[in-house]
Amino acid sequence: MYKIYGTIKSRAARVVWLLEELGVPYEHVNAGPRSPEVMAVNPTGKVPVLEVEGTAISDSTAILQFLADRHGALTFPAGTVDRARQDSMTHFLLDELDSVLWTAARHSFILPEDKRHPQVKESLKWEYARSLTRLAERLGAGPFLMGDTVTVPDILAAHCLIWGMGAKFPAPEGVLADYLDRMRARPAFQRAMAR
Repeated sequence: MYKIYGTIKSRAARVVWLLEELGVPYEHVNAGPRSPEVMAVNPTGKVPVLEVEGTAISDSTAILQFLADRHGALTFPAGTVDRARQDSMTHFLLDELDSVLWTAARHSFILPEDKRHPQVKESLKWEYARSLTRLAERLGAGPFLMGDTVTVPDILAAHCLIWGMGAKFPAPEGVLADYLDRMRARPAFQRAMAR
């Protein structure tokens, strides 16, 4: 049994979604960052945290890849060229979308007020828009980022696109908008977001 900590409005949504895709049993603890429940398993207070076999694993991407590898689903086997391509896509998404959105969030409401520089968000939006263009190019002809099969990067990408729209960053258009519609239509996504 897996136990995942974090609200569905955080990066924990990625993990809940993946668990729903896998169809494995899990318990969801709807706890926010630095809550007593989270602090008990992760001294940094960050979410998500996955408890498995008495061990707490943090960082959404590490959790996603661990679960995908463990269940042999939503990933290519380690050591293959396809896995290298998948890992390349994962790092692109983390570097070009996730980190930009996280920096904007930090300067909006996370950092102490005297450390925030809200004006940086305009350059971040420009950078994000450029990255959406590159992502659309990388999507290619396949319905998913790695072709015909849903993988960990798809969950990361869809989550970032949804996060970006919520943060009033440029919305995906064209093939990316169609891609996001396909991802949102997945039954596992629907079940995860219903939490």
